[in-house]
Amino acid sequence: MMATKQTFTSFQEMIDESAVPVFVDFYATWCGPCKLASDMCAKLAVEFKDEVKIVKIDTEKYVKLASEWDIKGLPTLILFHKGKVLDRVEGLPSEEQLKDRLRYFLSQAKQ
Repeated sequence: MMATKQTFTSFQEMIDESAVPVFVDFYATWCGPCKLASDMCAKLAVEFKDEVKIVKIDTEKYVKLASEWDIKGLPTLILFHKGKVLDRVEGLPSEEQLKDRLRYFLSQAKQ
């Protein structure tokens, strides 16, 4: 299962109105570690399919959005819930670290 392509009026609307937390992968096509993060996100999309929405944002195409969220290093992974940042990871964690963080913050979001 891949990340779903959906259209929203704005990024803010998407993170505010999603029924489940939104995990955003800010990446660039030229970024080597971003390709690895993308593969991890594809696996997470399967494992956490009913608990989180995974979205990819190309920082080269959405420069203003990357600037608004202060994206300085790639990849940057941000977990949003009801419009607020629950977790933010800059760089590439291991797949296990990422799963553990996601499990923890998803459990927090349910409370």
